[in-house]
Amino acid sequence: MMHTDEEIERQPVHHFTERAYLEYAMYVILDRALPHIGDGLKPVQRRIIYAMANLGLKASSKYKKSARTVGETLGRLHPHGDMACYEAMVLMAQPFSYRYPLIDGQGNWGSNDDPKSFAAMRYTESRLAAFSDLLLSELGQGTVDWQPNFDATMQEPVLLPARLPNILLNGASGIAVGMATDIPPHNLTEVAAACIHLLKHPEASVADLRALIPAPDYPTEAEIITPPADLLKIYETGNGSIRMRATYTSENGDIIITALPHQTSGSKIITQIAAQMTAKKLPLVEDVRDESAHENPVRLVIIPRSSNRIDIDSVMTHLFAKTDLERSFRVNLNMIGLDGRPQVKNIKTILSEWLEYRNQTVRRRLQYHLDKILKRLHILEGLLVAYLNIDDIISIIRDEDKPKPILIKTYKLSEVQAEAILELKLRQLAKLEEMKIRGEQGKLGKERKTLENTLQAENKLKSLIIKEINADVKNYGNPRRSPIVEREQAQAFDETTFVPSDPITVVLSAKGWARAAKNHEVDPTSLSYRAGDEFADAARGRSNQQAVFFDATGRSYSVPAHTLPSARGQGEPLAKRFTPPDGIGFLYVLLGEQDTSYLLTSDAGYGFKVNFGDLYTKNKAGKAILTLPKGANIRQPLLITEPDTEHYAVVTSAGYLSIVPVSELPSLPKGKGVKLLNIPAKSQKEKEKVVALTLLNPSIDILTLHIGKRHLTLKARDIEAYTMERNRRGQKLPRGFQKVDRLEVIRQAENELFK
Repeated sequence: MMHTDEEIERQPVHHFTERAYLEYAMYVILDRALPHIGDGLKPVQRRIIYAMANLGLKASSKYKKSARTVGETLGRLHPHGDMACYEAMVLMAQPFSYRYPLIDGQGNWGSNDDPKSFAAMRYTESRLAAFSDLLLSELGQGTVDWQPNFDATMQEPVLLPARLPNILLNGASGIAVGMATDIPPHNLTEVAAACIHLLKHPEASVADLRALIPAPDYPTEAEIITPPADLLKIYETGNGSIRMRATYTSENGDIIITALPHQTSGSKIITQIAAQMTAKKLPLVEDVRDESAHENPVRLVIIPRSSNRIDIDSVMTHLFAKTDLERSFRVNLNMIGLDGRPQVKNIKTILSEWLEYRNQTVRRRLQYHLDKILKRLHILEGLLVAYLNIDDIISIIRDEDKPKPILIKTYKLSEVQAEAILELKLRQLAKLEEMKIRGEQGKLGKERKTLENTLQAENKLKSLIIKEINADVKNYGNPRRSPIVEREQAQAFDETTFVPSDPITVVLSAKGWARAAKNHEVDPTSLSYRAGDEFADAARGRSNQQAVFFDATGRSYSVPAHTLPSARGQGEPLAKRFTPPDGIGFLYVLLGEQDTSYLLTSDAGYGFKVNFGDLYTKNKAGKAILTLPKGANIRQPLLITEPDTEHYAVVTSAGYLSIVPVSELPSLPKGKGVKLLNIPAKSQKEKEKVVALTLLNPSIDILTLHIGKRHLTLKARDIEAYTMERNRRGQKLPRGFQKVDRLEVIRQAENELFK
């Protein structure tokens, strides 16, 4: 059939795509990914449970092939992928995934180590777990609304009439469009106690409810170590994270891990510990193995090298920090509320809304039973009229072609009553039946009165709800599985903790190649270098220290010294480890303890003291330490060994010498520093620079100034003449000794003149 242009709907593409995407997003949010607060189920879960109920797969029934359930669900209720449906079914059957499984499975339904290792649906069998009765027992009692299925051939429940807040008991996780949900499971007994408390005290605060629900309760015995203040914040805001830690014991000197955090794989833990051992970050451990079995679902054995000398707790603290033996789980209490909208709710809002849903469900159930009683009483009233006038009624039925209208008119009966009279069997005309009718009337009358009183009195309705909650707790409640324990934060071993403290010499070449020799006696200049390369700098220290390198821009780079290659070869380029600015090379290398101090200076005459630990960085691009004025260069950093008595001697290109106490310089983590001596502005314009710098102790050191092949020796009295405050210009050196090449310090005790 041809369509004219007028019959074809035309609209901009962006309008069409916007509407299509919004419709898809709303479908994913409301009909796929998020659970409803009423029964705590997503649509696929609800349909699986209802399909199994339709198949008669109750907890007391025989198991049936899971493929039968999946087929029923897909064919009549949920026309989607069979594997997606089966995986949703498997999740509800796994006792390590659900705190209170809804399905009782027989066969291979996966393991805690590999939840996806379940057998195909044609092999496994299943039926509903006894716990699912809390969702289904009131289903046929007018408690919930019904809707047509996808092809309108049958009706399905919009929600299930949950007797307890399953939204909290089993939790949920899902990713929708623009939002997600992560609701942890909780303990049935604790949640029921909070519901009862809220029914009795509607004004209760979140803190009051948190006292009854202290934390989630996962299907594992691993510890919840989240601080109480953080747990309270989670329940107040609906957002946060739960931290879980594995539990362990000591057995014959070995460490036995007996419980893992929720959804944590034991084989992955073994792999992570083995990787730590391979990387030599766990030298205290000799071996690790998995002894998990049917009797002990979680049993990981860690064998220390020496059970007598090793602190087991410190080993586990390191593993908690470096492996999945300690994990965080996101909490996002996002769900579809009674208003049909998704919202992140706090614990009070969740329980209040669910209690409102429960109140409506119980009201509808009671009203349904009341309506049935009223209908039966109405029929009994008509039957009683029949027994009181049995002969006349028999005569009417025998003589009239259409006795029903005559019965209605004669005895003022309703159509329902007349129909009931006409359907009476001859055996029911006995006198005894009249007595049964009166007895049934009395019994139903009492039930009617009780139901009406309960529906009219809010307190009685609350009492009934509380009574039913207590009964369910008695049937399904069990103790908490996840203990709540306050623990200190896990700390990994320091990388240098188990590195031997051997003397080493780190050598840096002019082209930026680094290596480490095993002692202090090595002569760095005598080592072999690559063609075109040569010695640049060297530092002596210990193998368990950090090696710090400086580039020409004043940036520092650090690396554990023991990781540098051996000096037997030519080393490795630092460009492999670091990313300095383009065209910038490495000039200096330092080694030392973290709390030692160095003097950092530029040839522009600025400097400051810096703590060696402030030079450490994990950044490959380095760390900006010394800020250089335009055109200035960084000078060799100097180790300060005697901060209280040491002085620095500085000589400028104009021939000025100044000797100043190191204590006058500030200690800074980074910066340009302060003037080492006062260079006038005119001299700065003429580019007067620092040409020599050294550290000395004026009381015991001799300072020698080298000028070409000549030298000038300054002893204690001469040094005193050049010693002054930092803000002074310095003193001019004698003529002929103003072009200093370098400074040399000789300790007096080593000088033969003073022996």
